[in-house]
Amino acid sequence: MRTPLLFKTYRVLTTVLEPAVIGLLYWRQRQGREDRTRLGERQGYPSRQRPRGHVIWVHGASIGETLSLLPVVERLTQRGLSVLVTSGTRTSAALIARRLPPGAVHQFVPVDVPRYIRRFLDHWKPDLVLMAESEIWPNTVLTLEERHIPLVMVNGRMSDRSFQRWQKLPGIIGALLERFALCLTQSPDDAMRLAHLGAPRVLVSGNLKFDSAPPPADPRIVAHLSGLIAGRPVWLAASTHPGEENAIVAVHRALAQRHPQLLTIIAPRHPHRGPEVAAIAERAGLRASQRSRGIHPDRATDVYVADTVGEMGLFFRLSPIVLMGGTLAPIGGHNPIEPAKLGAAILHGPHIHSAREIYEALDEARGALLVKDSSSLARAASELLSNASLARDMARNASDTVQALSGAVDRTMQSIEPFIVQAKLGARR
Repeated sequence: MRTPLLFKTYRVLTTVLEPAVIGLLYWRQRQGREDRTRLGERQGYPSRQRPRGHVIWVHGASIGETLSLLPVVERLTQRGLSVLVTSGTRTSAALIARRLPPGAVHQFVPVDVPRYIRRFLDHWKPDLVLMAESEIWPNTVLTLEERHIPLVMVNGRMSDRSFQRWQKLPGIIGALLERFALCLTQSPDDAMRLAHLGAPRVLVSGNLKFDSAPPPADPRIVAHLSGLIAGRPVWLAASTHPGEENAIVAVHRALAQRHPQLLTIIAPRHPHRGPEVAAIAERAGLRASQRSRGIHPDRATDVYVADTVGEMGLFFRLSPIVLMGGTLAPIGGHNPIEPAKLGAAILHGPHIHSAREIYEALDEARGALLVKDSSSLARAASELLSNASLARDMARNASDTVQALSGAVDRTMQSIEPFIVQAKLGARR
């Protein structure tokens, strides 16, 4: 296959700049964005022994992508295959480690530096690589091709925004995509965009997130917190970003006039922002408490900041109304499937380009409602808080919608079956 000059230049630059990459990793570690005890994994040094037999490498960039792959990981381990799961963020690592089935291990993905990738592959020797969504790193893709290790994109996604950008560099993206043995996409639109950009083998398998189990929660903790907030109107703003919390706090103040004892739960997308979110509420004259400090909401708590990792299942179960973050700010919107599965009526802002198909399906089924600004958010939340029947109908519609859209795991497993057979036979593509 052709190797554009830009790829060769990128490989040389990432080799020459390796000392700067090491400095960047240590800077990120000081910022709390890398795990100090596992920093070597980002340089390709393994912290676990390679299992015997055939190994499938499964990669998801962050929490959402990695969790969506869990049903596939479980199916692979049930087939007697060992699975190496990699991700790139501390939060994803902490969460995934608690949910991996026997036969699967987690490592941080190495940075896309040639020596790191070679070191990683020398140790793990994967027979097949499954990469989620739109993770395409040139050195990794090229090195896998050089070693004749088949690479499959699963749960593939190509947003319209990314498509427009890549169209300006058709030779680059085309040379990367043609090295994928297969691309399995979430939707026909994703398939069309990837094929147009040069992916030679594309199939629509559906969105794996529809098949993922809802996030777990300890029933005892759910019962305890439910008792503490019993009788209070409650709503949750999930996976929020800077700029959104100010609007949510303003909405709380407006709602509290009509809904006394209102409890607003805010779960920032990045839990380390918990103190910042609490400060926003306190500056508005509200009493805030943080979950990370071990404080439970009492009757005087106005805003409860859910700034912990791995507890979204708990807060989705506590809140009959959920505003999805990343939709009021121009982030693109986070996955609304989990609250839909756990019985919540869903509100979202206009910025949904990262998950447009999901939101549009929920909106059409009246399982979710678009709010354009803080004023319309306050009106919608107030109506749902006042009308429990309406909230239950929306929640039921949302649950039915995500159930109807499931089946992606079966289709994905059927599509990668030839590669699994090759792996079991010890064959390399």
